Amino acid sequence: MKTYFVGGEPEEIGEFAGRHVLAEFSGVAAELLDDVEFLCESLERALRKAGATVREVTSTRFDPQGVTVVALLSESHASIHSYPERGSVFVDVFTCGRRADPELAVQLLQDMLGATAARTSTIHRGQDTR
Repeated sequence: MKTYFVGGEPEEIGEFAGRHVLAEFSGVAAELLDDVEFLCESLERALRKAGATVREVTSTRFDPQGVTVVALLSESHASIHSYPERGSVFVDVFTCGRRADPELAVQLLQDMLGATAARTSTIHRGQDTR
């Protein structure tokens, strides 16, 4: 395993293991789920607070409603797919290595969206030696 420095912090590269968190939130205000800027900023803030290194965030707003946001991470990726007409959203956060905490990112995002209900599952991927 090699150690690289990203932003002054040592980062382990090459560990073939990670956690993939899949979530569904409901009870979210429709106006939040149709606000591209809010969703991009919220996803990026949640990921950074959870220790992920955000490289790029891109988004698309659909007509008549709905937003998809995708974040490219040094550790892997994250996405949001919103359904304002249902007050619901799908969230996907996958991080390799041990630096970032995808469960924390999902919890922070749930709080930021004010979701009244959530279903989450975590899949352990790769060869985790912990």
